[in-house]
Amino acid sequence: MSKFKPLPRSFYEPTADVVAPKLLGHWLIRNTPQGPCGGPIVETEAYVSDDPACHAFGGKTARNQEMWGEPGRSYVYLIYGYHWCFNAVCQPIGIAEAVLVRAVEPMWGEDFMHKQRPVADQKHLTNGPAKLCKAMDIDRALDGADLCDNKSPLFIAENPQLKSFLAERGPLVTTTRIGITRAAERPLRFYLDGSSFVSRRVPRAKAGRG
Repeated sequence: MSKFKPLPRSFYEPTADVVAPKLLGHWLIRNTPQGPCGGPIVETEAYVSDDPACHAFGGKTARNQEMWGEPGRSYVYLIYGYHWCFNAVCQPIGIAEAVLVRAVEPMWGEDFMHKQRPVADQKHLTNGPAKLCKAMDIDRALDGADLCDNKSPLFIAENPQLKSFLAERGPLVTTTRIGITRAAERPLRFYLDGSSFVSRRVPRAKAGRG
């Protein structure tokens, strides 16, 4: 795994709304017995401490306790009793914030991912938070995984060609989050408009561009 250089823990120390757009283009990597799978992150959402939509807003629970830990750890939770979602924990210990990774572009381990999630259309393999977790075999067992260690079962690696990737897949779009009712008006979703793996786009007139 030496070819992958994890993002440092300091990357995750700012607030989630700062980290979320900066994660775009970097690589979400799952170590499997068959080798690495994953690819560049192309869509994220931020959940911050004063945010009624944030899982930690009501306080610490058994479910969300990883959000209160050190930055650069994974927070994996179940939705609808069936689907897993992966988040990167942000902010120093004691401040619970996280970035939901909503979509990645498959770059490594596509055979492995197709076995986990057989789809006819490649675009539907990882174009949503539950889809990417199914394809990459991410579940509650990876809650708390160290995203800053390339020997971890799950981590985020630096894309050495980040600038050119962002130029190819841009522009960066900022818009409201999906599938929530509380604080739904906050512009805390970020995606690369040139990627075909974005889960949902917004009309250009409503989108903010970075």
